[in-house]
Amino acid sequence: MKKVALVLLLAVFVPSLLLACLAIRSLRDQQFILERQRSLLYQGVADALAHDADNYLADRQHEFGQRVEALLASPSLRNNTCLFDDRVRTNWPLADVGFVVSLDGQIISPLPSSRPAARLFYADYSRFLANRESAEVFWNNANYNMNGNADSQTAQPAENAPPPPNGAPVLDGQVQLAQAQQQPNMNGGFATDNNGSSFKKSAGKQMLRNVMPQQQGASLPPGGDNLAQYSKIASSEAEFRQLIGDSREGTVARFLENKLNVLFWYRAPSEPQLVFGTQVNLGQLEEDLKQIVQQLDPALKDEVVAVLLDDTARPVALSRARFQAPWKHPFVATEIGEALPHWEMAIYLANPDQFKQSAQTLRLTLGSLIALLLVAIGLGGWLIVADLNRQLTLARQKTDFVSNVSHELKTPLTSIRMFSELLAEGRVSEPAKQRTYLGIITAETARLTRLINNVLDFSRMERGEKKYNMQRCEFVSLVRDTIETYRPHLESNGFRLDCEYPANPIRVNGDCDALAQIVVNLLSNAEKYSGARKEIAVQVSPREGAASEAELRVMDRGPGVPRGSEERIFEQFYRAHDSLSSGIQGSGLGLTLARQIARAHGGDIAYEPRPGGGSCFTLRLAALKEA
Repeated sequence: MKKVALVLLLAVFVPSLLLACLAIRSLRDQQFILERQRSLLYQGVADALAHDADNYLADRQHEFGQRVEALLASPSLRNNTCLFDDRVRTNWPLADVGFVVSLDGQIISPLPSSRPAARLFYADYSRFLANRESAEVFWNNANYNMNGNADSQTAQPAENAPPPPNGAPVLDGQVQLAQAQQQPNMNGGFATDNNGSSFKKSAGKQMLRNVMPQQQGASLPPGGDNLAQYSKIASSEAEFRQLIGDSREGTVARFLENKLNVLFWYRAPSEPQLVFGTQVNLGQLEEDLKQIVQQLDPALKDEVVAVLLDDTARPVALSRARFQAPWKHPFVATEIGEALPHWEMAIYLANPDQFKQSAQTLRLTLGSLIALLLVAIGLGGWLIVADLNRQLTLARQKTDFVSNVSHELKTPLTSIRMFSELLAEGRVSEPAKQRTYLGIITAETARLTRLINNVLDFSRMERGEKKYNMQRCEFVSLVRDTIETYRPHLESNGFRLDCEYPANPIRVNGDCDALAQIVVNLLSNAEKYSGARKEIAVQVSPREGAASEAELRVMDRGPGVPRGSEERIFEQFYRAHDSLSSGIQGSGLGLTLARQIARAHGGDIAYEPRPGGGSCFTLRLAALKEA
């Protein structure tokens, strides 16, 4: 049995535990993959919305050029360009202040004596537009060659620039607006490269981002820096003429007193020496950008919220009204571009605990499934071991049964053969002895008959072929007649048999022969297990209660049934005392057949210790009421 358990342990439980460990590890990997896939999905959404916003600004920049061309078609503006500020504000809602500056640095519009907003603009930008000072700006433009073909030119930080030390507010990059060293000319202008564009070397600055996305912040090494925390948009210090070069149009963004100013500029082919521009009305621009944020995929609106953040991490536009979140810590975010430096398109989880809940649900579900499978494997293994143990026990009991039956058959057959040979050979002439020998032969023959009947009845019951002839029986008379038939055998073996019967008859419904077999089996069992005190008592009595019952009690003074075997003695082939080692005869079927017959009649047989020592077996059957 120990070998079987060891084989099951090595063949089932150990591989199952290994598979469970692999499943748990795979669960962690799948959880990471799912989170990564969702992060990439939401990052793609943020990238797409940021790209749409950047394209919108590019379209507005191009639209400004069209507006300038339309205004220049009017002879009044062409002859008096100082009116450009008033005209462009009237014709284009995005224009806040319009300006015109010549390539040699002369500011034509707005005039210093204009409206207050124009005067403020003149004070802030006059030196920069007149090329008398450089400023830290973010810029992009489109270069046009002599044939009118365009390509983009954007200031970018050096890719291999090292990150700053911990806590550094900025990272100096090596942004160069030209590939050649330039020298100022005699007029204070700029030398040109082969394409005719004028440049000046300038160092750029890379700033820390105003937001730290959770998916990027989670990847920061302990105590270290990550390039993801720095803005991809670098500023450059340059003069206005240096920025525009020979380009036809472009955008310049500049921070004045921590406030963002965005300038669109355009050079008309009809006026190549003039640069027309406007300061963008950011309030109107924010209203326009809200429509882009509202373009969030409807399938994702229940999961995430898209928010446009300005350079101070203040929400400008939201895809869901009245949504609140820690704005500086979105799930993922993407910068808009040079036109709106430090503005970000951020994605927030509508349910911040969504990932944790989904991961917990997945972990709980798969963990429960793994645990259930392990329990099922363990339970299955236990059932296999239990069934195997039961089969081994049953096989051992069947082997004992064969040995017991063989012994049971051998003993009476030996007696029958011996005494029959003595009588047949005429070696016994005394009539008294002849009668004694014939009585022994008759008793042993009855014993063989009972044994064979028990085996046959058990076989029929196992196959479900046992049939009963149910009829009205007088139970007291049936028990008395059966006991009186068995009394000579008991008394010849030295037993004292005491019987108590009720005065009134008790009638039951049953098969008289089957009920008689119960009485014989109980008497035979009391005979075998009586020990040295050969005393058997039989009591028949009615039992009144919820229903009338007939009760038969067969008691002996034997060793009794060992504790724990009170119910097992009714199992097939089971014997509390091994017959071969204890010398007690039996097949292990007598009590089994007795209980099966009793239950087939609607009754039962129970065991209980007899006061003073010994066993008491009680048969209870339903009694019929007298008519």
